[in-house]
Amino acid sequence: MTTESANPRYRSERSHQAILDAALKLCLEQGFAKTSVDAIAKEAGVGKQTIYRWWPSKAAVLVEAIDRASAPSVDFPETGDVLADLRHHMVAVARYFGTDQSSTYREIIGAAQSDPNTAQAILATLVGPRVEGCRRRLERARQQGEIRPDAALDDVVELLYAPLYYRLLLGTRPVTPDQVETILDLLFDGLRPRNPTAPDATTDA
Repeated sequence: MTTESANPRYRSERSHQAILDAALKLCLEQGFAKTSVDAIAKEAGVGKQTIYRWWPSKAAVLVEAIDRASAPSVDFPETGDVLADLRHHMVAVARYFGTDQSSTYREIIGAAQSDPNTAQAILATLVGPRVEGCRRRLERARQQGEIRPDAALDDVVELLYAPLYYRLLLGTRPVTPDQVETILDLLFDGLRPRNPTAPDATTDA
């Protein structure tokens, strides 16, 4: 027996990751509705009670699995250019939404419509921290004069990411990095600070 296998903490961490991997694998293969805690436990090689010791439901397992393995980071880069930093993060989101694994996220969002606990898990683990990270980056941009001082930052976050979710959830068109460029171009035309001394283009000469 190796030192690692004899270490309870190592065994716990290994089992934890095995459960997350098994949940993602099964959900991708057979869908969220057909994936059960029993099946996850069997695939991961653990007892069902082990799963319930760490998570209250299969949805909670999958939310953590997505957070660890697939979803873009909470942290935003700090290059001094808010447009470049938003593009970096949003392109990562778009690329994830374009993968097969994003179908699991889509199914969990669907389940959340009738399950408040799942909805809360998504908001607390996946959406909320990333919204807050984006809001902090926008706040710094506002302090540095990169965006209008009167911009409602919570609304800006929704305007940035809602188009990506719209395509993910409804399948109207593929989610792509090109879409990110379109969103930023359209939005930042309205976010750039206004020059109060500039002549009004609508005023007659």
